[in-house]
Amino acid sequence: MENASFSVLELFKLGGIFMWPLLIFSIATVAISIERAVYIFYHNLRVNDMADELNGYLEKDDYQGACGYLSTLTKRRMGARILLALISRSNPGPDFSEHRAERAAETEAMNCINSLENGFNFLTALGSLSPLTGFLGTVSGMIGAFRSIAEATEVNAQIVANGIYEALITTVFGLVIAIIAMIFHSIFSHIVDKFAGRIESVCSDIIAQLANKMPSVPHSR
Repeated sequence: MENASFSVLELFKLGGIFMWPLLIFSIATVAISIERAVYIFYHNLRVNDMADELNGYLEKDDYQGACGYLSTLTKRRMGARILLALISRSNPGPDFSEHRAERAAETEAMNCINSLENGFNFLTALGSLSPLTGFLGTVSGMIGAFRSIAEATEVNAQIVANGIYEALITTVFGLVIAIIAMIFHSIFSHIVDKFAGRIESVCSDIIAQLANKMPSVPHSR
């Protein structure tokens, strides 16, 4: 374990000054990834169980009970916030408006999804900046290597090899950071997109269910 730590430290020193921004990028990538993972896990994104329970209330026209049920879940369930906005502002009856119900759900869904995607742009930026910074370090190292060759009275393969070896370290670190950032970004984006698609489907079903209960009422658009 000590040898591995020493080896990483030596590589860091060999990478030169550009290893410092890469170190900052790596810390930021890990911190954002952990924070987003905890946030998404805490705000349970399952929807199916809520939809099944909510349908039971709606079939009995118990809209107050439905709102009460959803209110108990809003702290940790993003879907509950969206469905509560939909049910509480639908006002089933002569004044029911599909457009108003859709707008209420869309507004709350946008707020929830924006909060879930908070930090995604930083992961994208880190995924782009890290390899560029690593490549910049490599170019800087190559310049130093060729300067050493130019100043050497006798050029040999060891001088060239050592210079290139040191120069490529930053590229490796930059690529590793970028790969980690993009992997987490892809995973989180897939989870949020899946949640958005499912909640949209559930909201559409509920709006249709509410509209079908009042066939004689003209629905404003």
